Amino acid sequence: MMDLLSEPSLTVGLLHRATTAPDSSNNDPSPKTAKRIMTKPDSPRRSFASENNAGVHPEMIDAIKAANEGHVVAYGDDPFTERAVRTFQKHFGRDTAVYFVFGGTGANVLGLQAVTKSYQAIICAETAHINVDECGAPEKFSGSKLLSVKTPDGKLRVELIEHFLHGVGFEHHVQPGVISVSQATEMGTVYSKSELKTLAAFAHKNNMLFHVDGARIANAAVSLNASLKEMTVDCGVDVMSFGGAKNGMMYGEAVVFFDKKRAADFKYIRKQGMHLPSKMRFISAQFDALLSGDLWKRSATHSNRMAKLLAGELEKLPHLKLTQPVESNGVFVTIPQKFIPALQKKYFFYVWNEEISEVRLMASFDTTEEDIREFVNLVKKTVK
Repeated sequence: MMDLLSEPSLTVGLLHRATTAPDSSNNDPSPKTAKRIMTKPDSPRRSFASENNAGVHPEMIDAIKAANEGHVVAYGDDPFTERAVRTFQKHFGRDTAVYFVFGGTGANVLGLQAVTKSYQAIICAETAHINVDECGAPEKFSGSKLLSVKTPDGKLRVELIEHFLHGVGFEHHVQPGVISVSQATEMGTVYSKSELKTLAAFAHKNNMLFHVDGARIANAAVSLNASLKEMTVDCGVDVMSFGGAKNGMMYGEAVVFFDKKRAADFKYIRKQGMHLPSKMRFISAQFDALLSGDLWKRSATHSNRMAKLLAGELEKLPHLKLTQPVESNGVFVTIPQKFIPALQKKYFFYVWNEEISEVRLMASFDTTEEDIREFVNLVKKTVK
């Protein structure tokens, strides 16, 4: 058992997810459709709300500084972007096409738009980021309908989605065009390589493509002790959003096509989608620093380890129960509702599902053992 430290004195703002009434448009998704309420923190501190709340890895700052010398051609015609693309191709293969964008929603939306037609549907878990946290952008900009599936752990399975094929060829029904999964999932779970291959084979057999939201692909690869290529190309993935911001970058994501022919028109789609960075070198330099060595793996390994450490301490406490296996850097745990506001006055985290009083706690590249000791100490003092 840890030698727990004293309760932290700094306070942070309250942030929680409030359940809204289910309706036909969201099919009562879980995590529950949320409105987020926050008071301004008195002082900054590390928290467990999201990796997006973390700072920037020092090696990313160094990469940005190194790129900040002189002038280069804008919009990606620069040596930093050329080098970053080559680095991606070393990981994924020479037939890989890589396009850098500002953020994760843009990466998902533009990648899906590039491989769908407006009469096609995108099949996803109801917890998927594209279904819950992108404000309808995938449907607005691709024109494609999302067909969401309720799952206990955020993971799609063939038996859960095969009924969507019943209307194939019938002009009155939307036509399934893409299966999209999140790896790692929004519930912190990780698809095995076998599970990914099964879904990809099902998609391709039925004239669909296989998309991966890889905002946390590094955490998933570390969890399975697999290379990035083994998790994607070798499993039959067609297009992926590759996450940077959740693994220590300041900003920037990549849309990755594993067959260049699928990206033939993507430069126009990216421009129309308002995700063509003029000073692209500052995104590219970060990706090159992330992937040219083992930084992607070191950061993901650390955040995964911190999540397991946090989960291991919380499950020792009375009245708390883990709701999902801890396979990446997320911890999902139920805490009696009456104690949550007191914890949120000190720490920044989301209530994920109010119906069962489930909260989500995320570890980041900069989460420390001291952060965990202090939080667990507060929980011990509060939840009695």
